[in-house]
Amino acid sequence: MTPDGMRAAVTGLGVLSPLGPDADRFTAALRAGRTAIARTGANDALPYRAALSDDALSEALAAASLPPGALRRTSRTVRASLAVAGQAWRAAGLHRRDLDPRRLAVVVGGNNLNGAQSAAAAGRLGRDPLLVPPRLALQYQDTDHVATLSAAFGIRGEGLTVGGASAGGNLALIQGARLIAWGVADACLVVGALAEPAPAELRSFLNLGAMVPTEGSGPGGPFDRSHRGFVHGPAAAAMVLERADAAMRDGADVLAELAGHAAALDANSQPDPTVDGEADAMARALADAGIAPADVDLVSTHGTGSPLGDRVEADAIARVFAHASPWANAVKGLAGHALTAAGLVSAVAAVVQLRGGFAHPDPWLRAPIDGAPRLVGDTAVATPLRWVVSNAFGFGGFNSALVWRAAR
Repeated sequence: MTPDGMRAAVTGLGVLSPLGPDADRFTAALRAGRTAIARTGANDALPYRAALSDDALSEALAAASLPPGALRRTSRTVRASLAVAGQAWRAAGLHRRDLDPRRLAVVVGGNNLNGAQSAAAAGRLGRDPLLVPPRLALQYQDTDHVATLSAAFGIRGEGLTVGGASAGGNLALIQGARLIAWGVADACLVVGALAEPAPAELRSFLNLGAMVPTEGSGPGGPFDRSHRGFVHGPAAAAMVLERADAAMRDGADVLAELAGHAAALDANSQPDPTVDGEADAMARALADAGIAPADVDLVSTHGTGSPLGDRVEADAIARVFAHASPWANAVKGLAGHALTAAGLVSAVAAVVQLRGGFAHPDPWLRAPIDGAPRLVGDTAVATPLRWVVSNAFGFGGFNSALVWRAAR
């Protein structure tokens, strides 16, 4: 268990989501239970999406106040990372604080981020090999996010990418917290990167049965009997982590503390989740935070809307919280599934709910599955929150859970 003073504190947030291009509008949409999921046009390959427009990306970039030249010749996914990183950086006040750049770190959560760009380049290759952009050699690699962020913000400490399928955002936060606890960095910028899968990659989710199919009415919703799979909702999010005691001494505005975390594998390469793996991650995260299940006020679930995924997560929550009854909700029912950034989007949702003293609604909920957690329903619940758990699970047996504590 990490001593309290060495734990990571959140001092800055950034988010770009179908719910809004910044943390304030994202929070307002969560509180109102405003969904961004809508039916697509007849020519779209997917029946439902939560769209992320170019206008939203432009607004997010404007809010980031990036240094001149930061956006030169970057891919759309990297521009999204710059947007949310700039928001978090400024919110933490790092643009006006004199920190040693060798003591600043950056961790990017996400893998296989530029599938759409690589697919487009493959089409150019078929027409004429000279049409393939030379910078693809840099941009198809996920490390382009780390390199571009380090250049934009003058980060000269450690930098790395963390892949873990849909758990990648949580795993990036865990690695960032470890860099802080180990004394490697004084501040760590953690980004859940926008993933843009190739059309064939998205179609494979549909063929696998993980996404809402074309036939039937409505997208359904997490933990409701109507659920039929996830809806894609591209997004990116960022947090600045600092050592809790140092941040408070430095006068930083501490938004929340990452009090506990755990990650565990299922020893299973398939897309099938397990109750044992998910329950183990949650139980170990609570133990790391030094709290009991009864202390938890809210679980920000992975909640994809997949019948198997919802069933397994509901059973895992029931096992861990057998003698407790925390509120639960699922941001993916409003914003869609951000894939590799999903854990960080849920983590931002956890922190803003802690800050705002509310649990966001689940407006799709009409007929909960048997054994569903204590979901919020149509209207936000106004309640003081002290402890929140946020879950993220990924294909291939990646299980993770984070425990957030309200700022002291």
